[in-house]
Amino acid sequence: MKPLLVLATISLTIICWGVYGPVLNAGKAGFIAASATEGATGAAPTDAAMRNAALRAFICVGLAYFVIAVLVPITMLQTYGEKGEWSASGMFWSLLAGTAGALGALGVLLALVFGGQPMYVMPLVFGGAPVVNAVLTMYMGKSLKEVGPLFLAGLIMVLLGSIVVLVFGHGKSDAGIVQRMEQLTAVLSAVTLAILSWGAYGPVLHKGQVAMGSSRLRPLICVGLAYFLIAVIVPGLMLAAGDDAGQWRPSGLIWSLAAGSAGAIGALGIIMCFNFGGKPIFVMPLVFGGAPVVNTLVNASKHGGLAGMSPFFYAGLILTCAGAAIVLIFAPRGHAPASPPAKV
Repeated sequence: MKPLLVLATISLTIICWGVYGPVLNAGKAGFIAASATEGATGAAPTDAAMRNAALRAFICVGLAYFVIAVLVPITMLQTYGEKGEWSASGMFWSLLAGTAGALGALGVLLALVFGGQPMYVMPLVFGGAPVVNAVLTMYMGKSLKEVGPLFLAGLIMVLLGSIVVLVFGHGKSDAGIVQRMEQLTAVLSAVTLAILSWGAYGPVLHKGQVAMGSSRLRPLICVGLAYFLIAVIVPGLMLAAGDDAGQWRPSGLIWSLAAGSAGAIGALGIIMCFNFGGKPIFVMPLVFGGAPVVNTLVNASKHGGLAGMSPFFYAGLILTCAGAAIVLIFAPRGHAPASPPAKV
């Protein structure tokens, strides 16, 4: 029974994290489309409207995380209890991990606002985050000297694959070369923020777990609280203080809340998988390899199928996923745990 539960929870996370980017993009688009209709027919939304649409989508993601990563774990902790205990150092590291997770979500959202498409934004993030995760884990485990040729080959594959995905996934544009380069630079900067933040999340959260006696629910609650502060309170204050451009609309609310729920449920799926006996050495490569595939299929279904993209894009996607899996499998373990907990 447990192998089936492991497979089921891995599949749950792959699906949830695979649809996260497209669903979040739909939420942002729902708010932007609503803002555009307030002016003249066919008028493009203003910069203020686009900014506020992104803030509203970010708030919805934070609210979904608050429910799933704070209210649910608190209820479980009070009802069933759990090993471990609260500690100041554990709370500090767990809150820091939550901050990294929220900044990663912000990076993804900014990449979409700057014109990036989930078709290539999410594969870049899922390809780069495991590399940062592995390198930081090796540094903390003092195993950098144990790096082998297969690990380095995986790094090179991720780098080359990411470049190909970015170049051939951006699609055609009528904009000039300078404007196109500025847009690519903005998207790449936002993607880099997501990669660094989500890549650092796991090792930092693990320190919080260890400091709380290997508790899982307590660090998760801290992560949810950090999300609530960064993704709900801060953007809420920014909306209140800024221009009143745009409105809360059902389509944006539904899709953005669904995106936040998908991200949080996927993270819970990883935790359940570990509890059922799944090992990070095969769980994480499957997740980081499978989620971009789901992401690509979802986006392709919205844009007329797979034939619309360059074959070089798919070659880069395969190279990125395979490289990320190799990095996770062949990263030196040292004396640290085999892998940190999943992103939330």
